[in-house]
Amino acid sequence: MKPETVTKWLIRLGSTVALLAVLTGGAVDGVAQESGVVRAALVTGALPVDDPNATMWNNAAPTVFPMSPQVHWPERIQQVTVQDLTVRALHDGTQLAVLLEYEDPTEDPDDAAAIEFMVGDKKAHFAHGQPMLLVEGGPVNIWYWKSRDNKGVDLWAKGFGTLRPHEHQDVKAKGEYANGKWKVVFSRSLVTDHPDEDAQIMPGQFINIAFAVWDGRKDDAGQVIEKGSQKAVSSWWYFRAEPPPDYSGYVYAGVAAVLALGFQFVLIRKLKEGQSA
Repeated sequence: MKPETVTKWLIRLGSTVALLAVLTGGAVDGVAQESGVVRAALVTGALPVDDPNATMWNNAAPTVFPMSPQVHWPERIQQVTVQDLTVRALHDGTQLAVLLEYEDPTEDPDDAAAIEFMVGDKKAHFAHGQPMLLVEGGPVNIWYWKSRDNKGVDLWAKGFGTLRPHEHQDVKAKGEYANGKWKVVFSRSLVTDHPDEDAQIMPGQFINIAFAVWDGRKDDAGQVIEKGSQKAVSSWWYFRAEPPPDYSGYVYAGVAAVLALGFQFVLIRKLKEGQSA
């Protein structure tokens, strides 16, 4: 075999190995950088379900979402305090913890926050699952927290005026206020015994998620400004609990690299034998 032929084969083989490495590893990393997705990292050890300031939250990548006034229901306001919301999430394969962080100039008893998920496969509007143009409407599961009680409430709705608490209460929440910022952590099992009422979170699957925040400050007349449907809301975004890592791609790439090196060794040996002859 001519040296030029050997060189061409080695270049082609090296390109194939590089492409395999990209397909098995690089493409997944690229997806992980997309915006608008809350990715709950899989961790070992106890989750910080009651500590919004735990150092473990540093392992969770933050995602920032814009917030705006709720305008789909007649009881509305034109301005809201919270303009954006930072969200982090962790899970251990069984439990999920989600941390909300946002600026609020004052700590008030009526400050509140909520997380919303679709229930099942039926598309629902982010406004309590209300039927809207081109959206038939469907049930939503809402995790609610209020400063006054500092605990979580598990809710269900299917349109405006249908909001009600579950008979079962699986959601926990705790908030802490410091330096003009609220940090509120929600927690619940990934999967519950109530699939018709609760969002079921399967690692590796994308589901819809939305958020709401109320600034509970009062006006000069002593009335709470943001309450009920008068709140800051987000549209639907995406949530994913990360599955356990899949190292099979690296195994395949390693095998391909070993085969390439072996093939290269054989070709060089054959080439030297031909030259010596």
